[in-house]
Amino acid sequence: MRAFKYSDVSLIPNFSDCTTRSRCDTSMIVAGRSFKLPVMPANMKAVVNEHQCQWLSENDYLYSMHRFDIDIQGFIENANRENWKTISISLGVKEIDKQIIRNIRTSGARVDIITIDIAHGYSQLMCEMLRFVRKKLGDNPCIIAGNVATPDAVVALYSWGANYVKVGIGQGAPCTTKDKTGFTLPMFTCVKKCSDCYYSQEDFNNSERIPIVADGGIRCNGDIAKALAAGADLVMAGGLFACCSDSPSMTIEIDGVIHKAYYGSASFENKKTQTHVEGTLKNIPSCGLSLANKMIEIKEDLQSAISYAGGNNLGCLKKVSYIEV
Repeated sequence: MRAFKYSDVSLIPNFSDCTTRSRCDTSMIVAGRSFKLPVMPANMKAVVNEHQCQWLSENDYLYSMHRFDIDIQGFIENANRENWKTISISLGVKEIDKQIIRNIRTSGARVDIITIDIAHGYSQLMCEMLRFVRKKLGDNPCIIAGNVATPDAVVALYSWGANYVKVGIGQGAPCTTKDKTGFTLPMFTCVKKCSDCYYSQEDFNNSERIPIVADGGIRCNGDIAKALAAGADLVMAGGLFACCSDSPSMTIEIDGVIHKAYYGSASFENKKTQTHVEGTLKNIPSCGLSLANKMIEIKEDLQSAISYAGGNNLGCLKKVSYIEV
């Protein structure tokens, strides 16, 4: 079986009656809120910090604050005190993460979105964590859980309590999982296989499709359109935002060119330990854009993609054909 990366395919244009691309709608509803784009920066220390998360929240963009070397409880309290539009956090599956859930319940703090992600999301640890969160917090907040790479895993995580399932293993630029373990699936194929999963496997006609987040493998704005065309509902990208001039990653100059130090969540740079390292540091050229201007660029490029797809909103991308290149 042949599997495809985003760069292995091209989307085929459809007839369009669009008179101006600026009218194409890129908005997306998540957790009852409208966001400007179906795109969120990766919840990584080299990609977002608290300041950027606040800006994303106040400007109606999706985000998830990372969980590494920060006071998550303090972040929740501060965001509640300042009444952020959207409060979105990341957790793992350890006892310290469960204690944060207990504190949320006890304090009554508002948390709109919780991303629970570990390297291998199709696991007993994830099952226990999702059921724990639902038991303590009920139907709210919205939960994004991952990462997985198969339809069976998507159905499992949804049945355990996830609202969105994050797909993609070993496809991020600084990730070395595919080289160190042999496990991965090229992202276009991964998204396509995982996007056709339903709440009820017995009766598809009386069921709804499980929404997924494509996480990893995004090298350019056009890959966002390809991920959506493959069936993703949301797209998470790391390097696309780590290269912004105001990203929290370290800025360095190499041969007169400004670079940003981009590293994975399982890297030594992030973990500060050599145990089970499955990531590395890459010095990537800065795109020269601020986060705000990058979001504008992505919106404009996605509007153009919608016009090529022959519609006026994100839904038309689901009807696009593609070819192998």
